[in-house]
Amino acid sequence: MTELPLETLQQFIVRAKAASYVGGGAHIPSCRPGSHDLEFGEAPFAYLDSYFGGTDFIGEEVVHYQGQPVWAMNYYGRILEPARITGSETGQVIKESLSRMYQEGRFLGGFEYATVLGDYHDCNEGDFISFSGREWITQNGRAVYELYYHGGLIKD
Repeated sequence: MTELPLETLQQFIVRAKAASYVGGGAHIPSCRPGSHDLEFGEAPFAYLDSYFGGTDFIGEEVVHYQGQPVWAMNYYGRILEPARITGSETGQVIKESLSRMYQEGRFLGGFEYATVLGDYHDCNEGDFISFSGREWITQNGRAVYELYYHGGLIKD
Protein backbone atom coordinates (compact mmCIF):
# COMPACT_ATOMS: atom_id res chain seq x y z
CA MET A 1 0.00 0.00 0.00
CA THR A 2 1.33 3.44 -0.88
CA GLU A 3 1.42 6.14 1.76
CA LEU A 4 -2.03 7.29 2.84
CA PRO A 5 -2.70 10.90 1.71
CA LEU A 6 -4.37 12.32 4.85
CA GLU A 7 -5.85 15.46 3.28
CA THR A 8 -7.31 13.39 0.44
CA LEU A 9 -8.69 10.91 2.99
CA GLN A 10 -10.41 13.67 4.94
CA GLN A 11 -11.95 15.10 1.76
CA PHE A 12 -13.13 11.62 0.73
CA ILE A 13 -14.79 11.07 4.13
CA VAL A 14 -16.80 14.28 3.72
CA ARG A 15 -17.90 13.30 0.19
CA ALA A 16 -18.80 9.76 1.32
CA LYS A 17 -20.86 10.98 4.26
CA ALA A 18 -22.64 13.54 2.06
CA ALA A 19 -23.46 10.92 -0.59
CA SER A 20 -24.61 8.09 1.70
CA TYR A 21 -27.07 8.59 4.61
CA VAL A 22 -27.33 12.38 4.36
CA GLY A 23 -27.56 12.31 0.57
CA GLY A 24 -30.18 9.57 0.48
CA GLY A 25 -27.75 7.01 -0.92
CA ALA A 26 -29.09 3.60 -1.85
CA HIS A 27 -28.84 0.77 0.64
CA ILE A 28 -26.89 -2.31 -0.40
CA PRO A 29 -27.60 -5.88 0.72
CA SER A 30 -26.83 -6.36 4.43
CA CYS A 31 -23.30 -7.53 5.16
CA ARG A 32 -24.44 -8.72 8.64
CA PRO A 33 -27.85 -10.10 9.63
CA GLY A 34 -30.20 -7.19 10.39
CA SER A 35 -27.83 -4.39 9.37
CA HIS A 36 -28.64 -1.41 7.16
CA ASP A 37 -25.67 -0.78 4.86
CA LEU A 38 -24.67 2.11 2.63
CA GLU A 39 -21.53 2.28 0.52
CA PHE A 40 -19.67 4.87 -1.50
CA GLY A 41 -16.50 4.52 -3.52
CA GLU A 42 -13.94 6.59 -5.39
CA ALA A 43 -10.88 4.47 -6.14
CA PRO A 44 -8.58 3.97 -4.35
CA PHE A 45 -11.03 4.68 -1.46
CA ALA A 46 -14.17 2.77 -0.41
CA TYR A 47 -16.63 3.66 2.38
CA LEU A 48 -19.15 1.48 4.21
CA ASP A 49 -21.67 2.69 6.80
CA SER A 50 -23.32 -0.27 8.55
CA TYR A 51 -25.86 0.24 11.35
CA PHE A 52 -28.55 -1.53 13.33
CA GLY A 53 -31.83 -0.12 14.61
CA GLY A 54 -33.94 2.91 13.79
CA THR A 55 -34.96 5.41 16.45
CA ASP A 56 -32.29 3.94 18.72
CA PHE A 57 -29.33 2.72 16.66
CA ILE A 58 -25.67 1.77 16.63
CA GLY A 59 -23.25 1.65 13.74
CA GLU A 60 -19.82 1.90 12.27
CA GLU A 61 -18.34 3.65 9.28
CA VAL A 62 -15.13 2.27 7.73
CA VAL A 63 -12.93 3.68 4.98
CA HIS A 64 -10.65 1.38 3.01
CA TYR A 65 -7.66 2.65 1.03
CA GLN A 66 -6.31 0.29 -1.63
CA GLY A 67 -8.35 -2.49 -0.03
CA GLN A 68 -7.06 -1.95 3.53
CA PRO A 69 -9.12 -0.44 6.41
CA VAL A 70 -7.53 2.92 7.34
CA TRP A 71 -10.21 4.93 9.18
CA ALA A 72 -13.35 4.16 11.17
CA MET A 73 -16.00 5.76 13.35
CA ASN A 74 -18.44 4.10 15.77
CA TYR A 75 -21.69 5.76 16.87
CA TYR A 76 -24.74 5.23 19.08
CA GLY A 77 -27.81 7.46 18.89
CA ARG A 78 -31.23 7.51 20.48
CA ILE A 79 -34.43 9.49 20.81
CA LEU A 80 -34.65 10.94 24.32
CA GLU A 81 -38.20 12.33 24.04
CA PRO A 82 -40.28 10.11 21.72
CA ALA A 83 -43.41 12.11 22.56
CA ARG A 84 -41.75 15.25 21.16
CA ILE A 85 -39.84 14.03 18.07
CA THR A 86 -40.14 11.00 15.80
CA GLY A 87 -37.36 9.04 14.15
CA SER A 88 -38.36 10.49 10.80
CA GLU A 89 -38.24 14.07 12.13
CA THR A 90 -34.88 13.40 13.76
CA GLY A 91 -33.56 12.13 10.43
CA GLN A 92 -34.80 15.29 8.70
CA VAL A 93 -33.00 17.54 11.19
CA ILE A 94 -29.79 15.51 10.93
CA LYS A 95 -29.79 15.37 7.13
CA GLU A 96 -30.48 19.11 6.75
CA SER A 97 -27.89 20.08 9.36
CA LEU A 98 -25.12 17.73 8.25
CA SER A 99 -25.64 18.76 4.61
CA ARG A 100 -24.77 22.30 5.70
CA MET A 101 -21.71 21.13 7.64
CA TYR A 102 -20.45 19.02 4.74
CA GLN A 103 -20.79 22.03 2.43
CA GLU A 104 -18.10 23.60 4.63
CA GLY A 105 -15.83 20.67 3.72
CA ARG A 106 -15.79 19.11 7.21
CA PHE A 107 -17.63 16.57 9.33
CA LEU A 108 -16.58 17.18 12.94
CA GLY A 109 -18.05 19.36 15.70
CA GLY A 110 -18.21 23.00 16.55
CA PHE A 111 -21.42 23.27 14.58
CA GLU A 112 -24.98 24.42 15.29
CA TYR A 113 -27.89 24.72 12.90
CA ALA A 114 -31.52 25.72 13.48
CA THR A 115 -34.33 23.90 11.65
CA VAL A 116 -38.10 24.13 11.98
CA LEU A 117 -38.13 20.77 13.81
CA GLY A 118 -35.33 21.51 16.27
CA ASP A 119 -31.84 22.91 16.77
CA TYR A 120 -28.91 20.69 15.85
CA HIS A 121 -25.67 20.80 17.87
CA ASP A 122 -22.35 18.99 17.41
CA CYS A 123 -19.17 19.23 19.46
CA ASN A 124 -16.05 17.07 19.56
CA GLU A 125 -12.50 16.72 20.80
CA GLY A 126 -9.62 15.93 18.45
CA ASP A 127 -9.52 15.82 14.67
CA PHE A 128 -10.33 13.16 12.10
CA ILE A 129 -7.13 11.30 13.00
CA SER A 130 -8.45 10.61 16.55
CA PHE A 131 -11.70 12.06 17.91
CA SER A 132 -14.76 11.69 20.09
CA GLY A 133 -17.88 13.79 20.17
CA ARG A 134 -21.60 14.23 20.60
CA GLU A 135 -24.46 15.49 18.46
CA TRP A 136 -27.86 16.38 19.84
CA ILE A 137 -31.12 18.03 18.90
CA THR A 138 -32.99 20.43 21.16
CA GLN A 139 -36.51 21.81 21.06
CA ASN A 140 -37.09 24.91 23.20
CA GLY A 141 -33.74 24.28 24.90
CA ARG A 142 -34.58 20.68 25.84
CA ALA A 143 -32.56 17.74 24.41
CA VAL A 144 -34.83 15.34 22.48
CA TYR A 145 -32.16 13.26 20.69
CA GLU A 146 -28.47 12.50 21.21
CA LEU A 147 -25.66 10.56 19.55
CA TYR A 148 -22.14 9.79 20.74
CA TYR A 149 -19.34 9.02 18.29
CA HIS A 150 -15.63 8.26 18.28
CA GLY A 151 -13.03 7.09 15.82
CA GLY A 152 -9.90 7.81 13.85
CA LEU A 153 -7.10 6.24 11.85
CA ILE A 154 -6.56 2.50 11.88
CA LYS A 155 -2.95 1.32 11.76
CA ASP A 156 -1.37 -2.13 11.59
